[in-house]
Amino acid sequence: MALFDQISDDIKKAMLARDAVRLEALRGIKKEFLEAKTAKGSDGTLSDERATQILAKMIKQRRESAQIYTEQNRPELAEAELAQAAVIEEYMPRQLSQEELEGRLREIIAQVGATSPRDMGKVMGVATKALAGAADGRAISATVKALLTQE
Repeated sequence: MALFDQISDDIKKAMLARDAVRLEALRGIKKEFLEAKTAKGSDGTLSDERATQILAKMIKQRRESAQIYTEQNRPELAEAELAQAAVIEEYMPRQLSQEELEGRLREIIAQVGATSPRDMGKVMGVATKALAGAADGRAISATVKALLTQE
């Protein structure tokens, strides 16, 4: 089942369960998906890969908002943002562990032929595409930097 269809089904379930937080998060996801499907230059379809990118962006936005609310001493708003982020995360592919990430990045580094931190741009270009949705961009960057400085 496509991610878009699954979200639509889960909206119905959340409505029946009267789960307001889940419903709000799912409606936000569906809104973003619909905007992507109808965007200028789009062919009217939404691949699961593109959907995963949208979900990752939404999670990042929610976490940043929660951090700002926490800094401004608004814990109730921060909790709401984090609760929505948790719902959105359920639709993301399983994230790689640190060991799995290092292994995949070592393969990419060998494939690209990188030997020093100056080659980080080459590695990041390949790694961000290959690991999209499976690992956070900051984690990829930090791990690549660590691996290239020790070699």
